[in-house]
Amino acid sequence: MRLLVIIIFIFLSYSSTAQKKSAYVNGRIIDDNEHPMASISVTILGRQSGTVTSDSGTFRIKVPVDKAFALVFSSSGYRSEQRNFLLSDNEEENITVRLEHSGKILETVVVTNDKGRNENGLTRINPKNALVLPSTVGGVEGLIKILVGSNNELTSQYSVRGGNYDENLIYINDFEIFRPYLVRNGQQEGLSFINPELTRNISFYNGGFQAKYGDKMSSVLDIQYKKPKALDGSVYVSMLEQGFHLEGSSKNDRFTYLFGVRNRTNKDLLSSQETKGSYVPSSADLQAFFTYKINEKTQLELLGIISGTNFSLIPQSAQKSSAVFSPLFTANIGLDIFFEGQENDKYNTNMIGLSLVQQISKKVRLKWMASRFEDNEKENFDITGTYLFGERDFDKSQPTFGQIVNPLGAGIYQNYARNNLNIDVWNLSHKGSYDMGRHFIQWGIGVDHTIIHDKLNEWEYQDSAGYSIPFSINSINLSNVLKSNADLTIDKFSGYVQDNIRLGDTSREITLQSGIRYNYNSLNKEFLVSPRLQLSYKPRWHKDVILKLAAGIYDQPPFYRELRRYDGTLNTGLLSQKSYQFVAGFDYNFKGSDRPFRLTTEAYYKGMWDVVPYDIDNVRIRYFGTNSAKAYATGIETRLFGELVKDAESWLSVGIMQTKEDLDNDYYYTYKNAAGEVITSQSLDQVVKDSIRTDVGYVRRPSDRLLTLGLFLQDYLSTNKNFKVHLNMIYGSNMSYNLPNNPKYRNALIIEPYIRVDIGFSALLLSEKSFRRSHSPFKSFENIWASFEVFNLIDRANTISYQLIKDFANDTFSIPNRLTPRLLNFKLLARF
Repeated sequence: MRLLVIIIFIFLSYSSTAQKKSAYVNGRIIDDNEHPMASISVTILGRQSGTVTSDSGTFRIKVPVDKAFALVFSSSGYRSEQRNFLLSDNEEENITVRLEHSGKILETVVVTNDKGRNENGLTRINPKNALVLPSTVGGVEGLIKILVGSNNELTSQYSVRGGNYDENLIYINDFEIFRPYLVRNGQQEGLSFINPELTRNISFYNGGFQAKYGDKMSSVLDIQYKKPKALDGSVYVSMLEQGFHLEGSSKNDRFTYLFGVRNRTNKDLLSSQETKGSYVPSSADLQAFFTYKINEKTQLELLGIISGTNFSLIPQSAQKSSAVFSPLFTANIGLDIFFEGQENDKYNTNMIGLSLVQQISKKVRLKWMASRFEDNEKENFDITGTYLFGERDFDKSQPTFGQIVNPLGAGIYQNYARNNLNIDVWNLSHKGSYDMGRHFIQWGIGVDHTIIHDKLNEWEYQDSAGYSIPFSINSINLSNVLKSNADLTIDKFSGYVQDNIRLGDTSREITLQSGIRYNYNSLNKEFLVSPRLQLSYKPRWHKDVILKLAAGIYDQPPFYRELRRYDGTLNTGLLSQKSYQFVAGFDYNFKGSDRPFRLTTEAYYKGMWDVVPYDIDNVRIRYFGTNSAKAYATGIETRLFGELVKDAESWLSVGIMQTKEDLDNDYYYTYKNAAGEVITSQSLDQVVKDSIRTDVGYVRRPSDRLLTLGLFLQDYLSTNKNFKVHLNMIYGSNMSYNLPNNPKYRNALIIEPYIRVDIGFSALLLSEKSFRRSHSPFKSFENIWASFEVFNLIDRANTISYQLIKDFANDTFSIPNRLTPRLLNFKLLARF
């Protein structure tokens, strides 16, 4: 009996000691879009018991102590995930697990989900691709440029279907975003306005968009920032850019916060350009988005953005070269410039927006918004260039290699500017929707109050071979002078109403989107009405095809740059540019090699009147300031989306386009002497006996480009997905460039085709599946990636513009301004 008592006592003591040993694993389960996943099974491998996640995706499970074990996370339609652990007594491990769709479910989503497919011109972009894109610009705009084409890797701006940069709308959480206006070239630009780390959804419309979107003629980029559910963050460092973001929510999920800080310097990128000197570019921004749920039906949202860019340059010298080919001779033309002076530019933009969202019922949703946008820009430069122009020796065996051996011209030029621009835009607006089942009605109304203070003091002096241009015996003249002071106040009233109507059944669905938009501008007293219609039809075919049509009126009221003429004066009576647009296309889902693919094609025609002609020099747009042209743009675009390798999205975009314009009074005269011979610039002393007037008619617009091709490709090692490669390729055929003040040769210069290939290699240094003890310094990190990028892989010297130089005989030569050569970049990205 005594022995039995001792055995029982020892057993109870051991059991008591064992019960004191405990460890726990806490965590959160999210999906591909970082949304929390409820009711996910969490079990210990080899056991039947376990737990499931809560509605917020969190779990807590008691686990064995001092021995290895594994947790298995599973749910129907998702790939099971396994994590291995070895925990000590009283140790707790906190993890985040991301479940991916299984192949079967992914196929269903891609092939049969028609959400967004029936909207004309809509492309939805995965914001995660913006983080891995190898590009000097990077971000969301870098992805857009693959779709629509580009001719400048230094700018985040883009043109769509024959339009220019000013014809694109950008929204962040329904607030319209504006860009700086005085920027002359891409090297002065800083950060993109959109922070991809904060982005949840990207919707890009490249034409034929709905009435709910504002008054521009080309495209809409609609960005939605995240509304986080749990604490997360990231930090990244590269040779060009550094950034940090943090997101989270309160325990009751009533308050959420999201903010990001970025800093960028293009010094390494710019130092490799043709113009050598001291470049000091810097750009930084702070963005924050907060939400507060007042009750179950009402929520407050606050968006704030502070952005600043400084650009300083002390140029020293530049060597430019161009090959000249003709039936008579071939020569390598060179231009050597030696500089004095400097440039200092500042661009500061701030934006704050407050919105109140009311979910009145399941059918009615209201949103009230107020915002203020502020733009302060200063442009200061005083640079003198002394140049020698002529034939350059490229024979390496000669002592004169690289030097100009046959001078054709020499001179001095000086560029001076003290420009200041201040813009304030105040906005009050309201949006609402009413879901009636087959009818989904949306409406909106808004008022903008814009205040513009503008002061320009800019001039240019040119001296060729000791003579100032334009030449005068009695005085020294400046070749170009802009002096202007402007104070403008503009009120704009706009609104819309549209109805999205669903007809037919599930096997043959018809969607009709009809709407009308109005706009009134107090500056030119113009009231505009723009009807728009979109139609999509899914026939009962064996193939998964959706047919689409769109038509509408798209107007663009003048803002700031359109008002200013070449001489600096303002045309406050300038009318809106107007267009009618027709779009027809299809959307086709299919499978290839058991993987989902999507093919979209759209043909379009855009007729424009009351057009304000313009010239583009690098990224600077200079308008004529008059409604003195009509134009058109027509073309076809096709895009293929899919997975060339499993779980790695890629796409190919091909566009063919033609856009031309016909300016009012664009004619020139050809003069002949008594013998009927044409009088040239070398024979101006002859007597004119006859003249012939030639009307120019339609000519290429500055944005005209026949062929564009973009490729975004992702791949990985077949034996290890943790090693990936990302390829970004853009091709654009030649573009036109204008000779100023010359109707005969309007847009007659040709910029050679733009070809750009960027590639990036990524390696996962720290995985979610990696074994990490609680005392590990990387315990809180979800993953860490390292990337090595090669910009301009083929080292092509693309041309962005021309510098026009006169020789001793007063003939004009065009010397190309080149973009960036090959450059290497390294990036480290960590998520926690």
